[in-house]
Amino acid sequence: MREHFAVPQNVFVGPIARLYDASSSAMSETSVVASTVELLAGLACGGRALEFAIGTGRIGLPLQQRGIEVHGIEISEDMVAELCNKTGGESVPVTIGDMATTRVDGDFQLVYLVYNTISNLLTQSEQVACFRNAAAHLVTGGSFVIELEVPQLRRIPPGEFAYAFDVSDEHLGFGTYDFVNQREVSHHYWPTSNGLQTFQSHHRYAWPSELDLMAAMAGMRFRERWADWNRTPFTNDSRAHVSVWDKEAGGAASAS
Repeated sequence: MREHFAVPQNVFVGPIARLYDASSSAMSETSVVASTVELLAGLACGGRALEFAIGTGRIGLPLQQRGIEVHGIEISEDMVAELCNKTGGESVPVTIGDMATTRVDGDFQLVYLVYNTISNLLTQSEQVACFRNAAAHLVTGGSFVIELEVPQLRRIPPGEFAYAFDVSDEHLGFGTYDFVNQREVSHHYWPTSNGLQTFQSHHRYAWPSELDLMAAMAGMRFRERWADWNRTPFTNDSRAHVSVWDKEAGGAASAS
């Protein structure tokens, strides 16, 4: 029987979707996109790729331009509309739905999740289901890739629950933590000519070792982990990681 999850209400709609690319412009820099696409294209090995939470196509479109057949799953129709407004966007098949349970026809050599998106699933059960859904889409030997921040709990003084991750004239960002439930709320503030624009997003943080266990539960084995898309070694001081797991023979065949 398929489990039913309380997937959080989507917040990437309306003006948030329209301004998404501008608000995350650092992640769209040529060098960032190029290194991401280079690594993913190598893992795809010429096969089909599926992006969970494809959004506005920041990575999916240039990966397709590399000759990889890219499909997407995305919960926000407004984000997909932004994707379709870009050159080549309408040629990327996107299924509307959540990344924990939505299925796409066919098998894939590569399934990937970038820019901390798995943290938008707010329970451990949903994140486990996401791994199982990835495995269900992969051919044997295919790869599942996640890019995710390492929880920055060491930066929070004892007795506190918040820290600033960006302070500039253009943007103020800080996170507040619920340590019991492994939750973080990211608070964003941008000064504009029309006043202060604000945005909050809710996340469940997870350590790399927890993700490795989720992968094992889904029939995947750990392959490698780097600190970024340039394959910088992952260390105790790394602020993020790019992790790869491969589907083993006899691994999860369905997401139910």
